[in-house]
Amino acid sequence: MPEVTLHWSGAVVGLALAIFLILKKVNAVYALFGGAVIGGVVGGASLNETVTILIEGTKSVMPAVVRVIAAGVLAGILIESGAAEKIAETIVDKLGENKAILAIALATMIITAVGVFITVSIIIVSPIALSVARKVGISKASVLLAILGGGKAGNMISPNPNTIAAAKGFEVDLAQVMIYGFFPALVGLIVTYILAKLLSKKGEGVKDSDIVISKHYKPSFIKAMVAPLIAILLLSLNPLGSILKVNALSSIKVDSMLILPFAGFVGLLAMGQLKNFVAYSTSGLNKMTGVAILLIGAGAIAGIISKSNLSEIVVQAIQGAGISGKLLAPIAGILMAGAAASTTTGAILATGTFGRAILEMGVSPLSAAVMVHTGATVIDHLPHGNVFHISSDSVKMGISERMKLIPYETLIGFSMTLLATIIY
Repeated sequence: MPEVTLHWSGAVVGLALAIFLILKKVNAVYALFGGAVIGGVVGGASLNETVTILIEGTKSVMPAVVRVIAAGVLAGILIESGAAEKIAETIVDKLGENKAILAIALATMIITAVGVFITVSIIIVSPIALSVARKVGISKASVLLAILGGGKAGNMISPNPNTIAAAKGFEVDLAQVMIYGFFPALVGLIVTYILAKLLSKKGEGVKDSDIVISKHYKPSFIKAMVAPLIAILLLSLNPLGSILKVNALSSIKVDSMLILPFAGFVGLLAMGQLKNFVAYSTSGLNKMTGVAILLIGAGAIAGIISKSNLSEIVVQAIQGAGISGKLLAPIAGILMAGAAASTTTGAILATGTFGRAILEMGVSPLSAAVMVHTGATVIDHLPHGNVFHISSDSVKMGISERMKLIPYETLIGFSMTLLATIIY
């Protein structure tokens, strides 16, 4: 099939339709596919050409999908074994009630950073956070913002689907994106603490009826940390070798697709729960299946957008406004993640649509990946995404109260994006 260039209006209509369908509670995957089909036709392609473009788009996300599925082994083991809960509980206990807000944010950050998807991290940490908040008199708004901000910060340095999507979108090493995301993550944690502290006495308080006591089996903290520490160590070998100029380390190139399941296996062995490997890894796969399928839907509409001249129009608009073209990376991350209300989908759309244009601006692939990744956290929490609803349910908060936190979440994401843009 000859190369087809779609009119930018098709990409815009397709994306707008997908958002509309998601808001109407249509399954996000079908909404993305539906938007992609209509977008292709509106953009000037025939139905057959549109299908071909969709398939090419889904093929482009397959490396990320495979790695996300592999990451499910580690995530399932950390969650089902009680390791993730133990890590969160220990952090909160050690920092104490006087530093409750910091402890809650840090616990969520670490749980997300070691490979637990952000929505699951929210569910894990919220019962512990609510219990502590009830004791010290912190509001629900403060608790939830601490959890959300910590999750955003942890996402910057995690082997989660969003980081995998950003890394593979620019064909750079996953561990390097994680390492380069450290300082933005640190700033995100600090801003989260400051904002959550401001809200500590505002809004509805935590009631006794909000608290659920966990009876889940939990290993010791040391055993719980074995899997995440092995994963972080192995992922760090190659980039640290490159930074320190140690050839023996820089020559080690093992993909996260192998490292994350291996780390989970060793961690399970350390916890004496090897007999549960099949059950826990299956649970992890089930948790990641929805994410993996969503990535395929995102790839479909990313294929339509990437075949259009939308990126050229956006670049011209940026340059016409007197804005540096190098800001295209964070802007693309912000716009696409906001449209999808998803960090992961936003990273796929931004890299697939604007990747070539960003690199043509003279930005290195690694810097581009980090800026797109941080940009994808600015407005990824909008109401048409699942983080918004899962987070409100986790602390039994009404929609109107949850809406009030959106500006604060946006500030946290913007602070990380600003720092990443300044540095990279």
